[in-house]
Amino acid sequence: MTKVPWSGLLAGILVLAASAASAHDADILYTQVRRAGPASPEVRQVLTMTASALGLLVPADADGNGTVSQADLDLRRAALEVGVWDAMPLTAGGQPCTRTSHAALVLQTFVELSATFSCPEGALGQRYTLLSLLPAGYRVILGSVAEGEMPGALFADAAQPSLSIPGPGETTPSPVSGFVGWVGLGMRHIFEGVDHLAFLLAVLLVGGGLKRVLLLVTSFTVAHSLTLGATALGWIVLDAERGRWVEAAIAASIIYVAVENLVLREHRHRALITFLFGLVHGFGFASVLAGYGLGDSVAKGLLGFNLGVELGQALVVIVLLPPLRMLQRRPAVHIRVVRVLSVCILAAGGYWMVERALG
Repeated sequence: MTKVPWSGLLAGILVLAASAASAHDADILYTQVRRAGPASPEVRQVLTMTASALGLLVPADADGNGTVSQADLDLRRAALEVGVWDAMPLTAGGQPCTRTSHAALVLQTFVELSATFSCPEGALGQRYTLLSLLPAGYRVILGSVAEGEMPGALFADAAQPSLSIPGPGETTPSPVSGFVGWVGLGMRHIFEGVDHLAFLLAVLLVGGGLKRVLLLVTSFTVAHSLTLGATALGWIVLDAERGRWVEAAIAASIIYVAVENLVLREHRHRALITFLFGLVHGFGFASVLAGYGLGDSVAKGLLGFNLGVELGQALVVIVLLPPLRMLQRRPAVHIRVVRVLSVCILAAGGYWMVERALG
């Protein structure tokens, strides 16, 4: 179990006291998140809060005697997992982390919750959806990665529930500035998202004429916009475990479309399939957006990011469509190209699915 350093705990108490003096009933949740080493997949987190704050999230007082004891926390282990840790999904490099253990400890005037995660490489980020369950004014204060430094430089609240967490040997996502910045982020994600590009290529290989391609692209766009918006606005919450399976489902969508290309001669239902899988891909887009935090610019950030995704997708279609149309004029060559590329896409999708399903 990771212990909060005494200097960090003292700093947290000072922040709590200052907050109580200026924010009435507002409270602070103090957290530390760090990797075990620069290249280690193990990430440890400690979350410290008052017993009253914990009681707003889960029924911590198991015996109903008005105080929270160690026995109460032991009995509420499952509730803590759902009410606290599932409401604080942790990601690394835009991919979900897997929680491997968690524990709870009663201190003198605070409750300390700790957890260990297995994370991929990349900058850490966390979305504190539990803030939506707390009264206005509650904040999560992120302690510095260097022991002994005062916390408070980074914090999350109900208006900005996501944080990018700096760490040794990792790069923190640069702050996104303005509408154009969000558009650029969306475009960059499409160009860097090899799995999304593979899915789009698999769809276009047997897309047909321009009218049909427009139908396929539109169905995918409408679908992923729905789930991207719902998740970014907090209407749908993805914890670390669900996020991991979303990434596996994205890989499964690539496998399915590639297999269809190999075994079916007609693809009359492709628009419906593209729409259904577009819903899944939207969750993947949302995990990237969450890593940057929308803050108080929800409408601007969501609209700009989604527009960037669409522009990036449109550029990919513009580049791929002419050579694919030329291939369709030579059926024998087109069939061979579809088979070769679909096999390659199938292999890539299979690799991604195994990798993501196994964490």
